[in-house]
Amino acid sequence: MLITQAVEQDTRSVLMTVMNGLKFQCTNTTCTPFLYLNTRNVLTCQMACLAQTECKAATFHLPTSNCELFTNMSDQNVNMLADLDTVSMNIISGTRFPPEITVTSAASSSGSSTTSSSISTTSSSTSTTTTVAPRWITTGNMNVTRAYHTATALGNGKVLVTGGRNNISYFSSAELYDSTTGNWTSTENMNVSRAYHVTSLLRNGKVLVIGGFTGSSYLNSAELYNFTTGNWASTGNMSVTRGYHTASILGNGTVLVTGGYGSSNTYLNSAELYDSTTGTWISTENMNVTRAYHTASVLGNGKVLVTGGRNNNSYLNTAELYDSTTGTWINTGIMNVIRAYHTASVLGNGKVLVSGGYNGSSSVNSAELYDPTTGNWTSTGNMNVTRGYHTASILGNGKVLITGGSNAYYLNNAELYDPTTGTWTTIGNMSAARRMHTASILGNGTVLVTGGYNGISYLNSAELY
Repeated sequence: MLITQAVEQDTRSVLMTVMNGLKFQCTNTTCTPFLYLNTRNVLTCQMACLAQTECKAATFHLPTSNCELFTNMSDQNVNMLADLDTVSMNIISGTRFPPEITVTSAASSSGSSTTSSSISTTSSSTSTTTTVAPRWITTGNMNVTRAYHTATALGNGKVLVTGGRNNISYFSSAELYDSTTGNWTSTENMNVSRAYHVTSLLRNGKVLVIGGFTGSSYLNSAELYNFTTGNWASTGNMSVTRGYHTASILGNGTVLVTGGYGSSNTYLNSAELYDSTTGTWISTENMNVTRAYHTASVLGNGKVLVTGGRNNNSYLNTAELYDSTTGTWINTGIMNVIRAYHTASVLGNGKVLVSGGYNGSSSVNSAELYDPTTGNWTSTGNMNVTRGYHTASILGNGKVLITGGSNAYYLNNAELYDPTTGTWTTIGNMSAARRMHTASILGNGTVLVTGGYNGISYLNSAELY
């Protein structure tokens, strides 16, 4: 017997049957799960399905906390097997992506119930509705604890993590995250151990790894990862050793590397270009200011905006533009706040959102917008938390997701910036505090966060928003 409780208060709702002690028995091989996750409980497995537009059903395995998501099981609920250690769920109807997710359960002699989205909280002797904020879902752990690493989303849907460090060593290791299984597999090691490096996904699908620090010296070496073979190959060396630099892919496919920190404790203003067709580097005009821990953003007009950072003398609020057609730099508007260890995001309207960072004495929560048409900066809403060493990801709905970082504390909180209102909204916390982590947008729109440091230990954990 199926008991259905529909909540009318929010038209954006999803009804889901919940079948305790049952799992799907497929009559063919086309109904295998499209995504495997490790979730805390049945509720987070349900929410994982609700967050995926292609998900039509899910099964949660109690002993292992494994959550299986299916795309084509809406007509399979007559084909079930008894399994006391599982809970299966089946979408009935509704519109996806509700603003909040709630669980409505009703007692039934058959062990079935219905889940629905709503914005209310009620309770009675027979049913309970609990409002839950958007949640993070844990996924498989990396094979290595690491921070100061890089993560690159590949064309095949996998994510390549390279290098980094922990309290013991610097790494040459690399591993791949498979979003269809939620698992990590090791791939061939890089030729050189490195952290504080950068990576770029080239037009030919290869991943270019540039510079960094071995634990004893800064690097000018670069290497290429071929995801079709899983192998690394050395490519041309930069003219300068550097870490804490930036890399930007220009409209013509070349890679612009700027600034950083190099040998002899030197902050750099040098810039150079990598030609992927020849595997060689070419020097281009120096920036006007030496800087590391800065950001570089490719604008809609093809120019590259470099903001903030620090050097031997101070933390910076200066910004400059690189014109790839002339190979020259020009100063542009000065930010309202000096900052390094911040983030910069190119919004859908063409403006650049700069958020957070450190000013030399404390972390900041301020955010500001750069308008390429005027070259001016304007303040926008402050974040709810001061932070630096965080990540920023532009979501499919145009909002910007900020995760983790640190101030006087290491942070597990996250917040969203809405460009249409200029305001920030706090969302659910990650399972772990982390800074010097990475955030990658997957093909299905979810954000994969990996690794980092929580103030006590380096992390190998990963989670999905």
